[in-house]
Amino acid sequence: MATEAVIVDVVRTPSGRGKPGGELSDLHPADLLAGVLAELVHRNGLDPALVDDVIAGCVTQSGEQAGNIARTALLSAGFPESVPGVTIDRQCGSSQQAAAFAAQGVIAGAYDIVIACGVESMSRSPMGSNLGGASLGGELLHARYPEGLVNQGVSAELIAERWRFPREELDAFAAESHRRAAEAAASGAFDSELVPVPTPDSGSVTADETIRPGTTAEKLAALSPSFRTDRLAARFPQLDWRITPGNSSPLTDGASAALIMSAEAAARLGLRPRARFHSFAVAGSDPLFMLTGILPATRKLLDRSGVKLEDIAAYEVNEAFAPVPLLWLREFDADPARMNPRGGAIALGHALGSSGTRLLGTLLNELEASGGRFGLQTMCEGGGTANATLIERL
Repeated sequence: MATEAVIVDVVRTPSGRGKPGGELSDLHPADLLAGVLAELVHRNGLDPALVDDVIAGCVTQSGEQAGNIARTALLSAGFPESVPGVTIDRQCGSSQQAAAFAAQGVIAGAYDIVIACGVESMSRSPMGSNLGGASLGGELLHARYPEGLVNQGVSAELIAERWRFPREELDAFAAESHRRAAEAAASGAFDSELVPVPTPDSGSVTADETIRPGTTAEKLAALSPSFRTDRLAARFPQLDWRITPGNSSPLTDGASAALIMSAEAAARLGLRPRARFHSFAVAGSDPLFMLTGILPATRKLLDRSGVKLEDIAAYEVNEAFAPVPLLWLREFDADPARMNPRGGAIALGHALGSSGTRLLGTLLNELEASGGRFGLQTMCEGGGTANATLIERL
């Protein structure tokens, strides 16, 4: 009988605005991640010396986030020096991939206990700063894509245009994300996953800074497009430029962590498994339309798992930009009420390296609150890849 990989707990920081002056912007990202690591072992009464590995997602691995931040953070959290750590980059899906690697390691027998986590301080390590002005590819990539690739915002524009999502629909979706998130926050739905973050001024951040209660589609309609330039407008004359700060996920600071172990280890330690990992999938897609990878990844996951979409109680589809979850809904004829029922990244933020385990915790808590059995999580990623994960509540 194969070893089961179970989820014991998932925690996260509140989401801070990822710009100078944001509530978490005065904190070193290693300290931000250390806080959730320390809280995760503390509240489960776990000796951190038992952790076989710490796998962290982080996208902008330069400056304060360079040098294997997983190891820096676990040492900062007071873990024994014997505990190893590794940092991975699958762009926006980095910590979702960390959780998959952790669970797969347990299933393979390589780990008994592992922490999957992620961090991104977009205020202190701005997106793209790790490039240092360099090109992502050389002559070979240019030969394959002679017109050049584009950033994710332009990919979102291309998706909105090809699949005919009007600006009004995008803004209405974004407003609904804020409404759901604000309602969940007010009801205390996030309380069990949030870890208060002490700040240098002796204060504490206890709630998501990115949620904007009272957001309406009418207010969002007044915002200007974010990604139009004259050069891009000449290259893509079909675009009418619908992607704005309002229907995109905001720049965000945050960290999150999940405690994953074998079912046997949980029983031995007297810890209650809350869910098990059922199936995993990863897929590539056209890098020009890079955000569409969630479609083949979801199809692969459903085929591999044998579970039908109608049997899945909740789905977390990352709201990098509004056209992405809307496309997923349309392609799978899915129930809008089951997708991101507590709001998504447009309201809750998208701290790149942290988002995967943030979604995992929100999904797990939603399943427990609703009594649902299966939960699906999928994440579009820079460069044209995507992860999909299926968990089963225990």
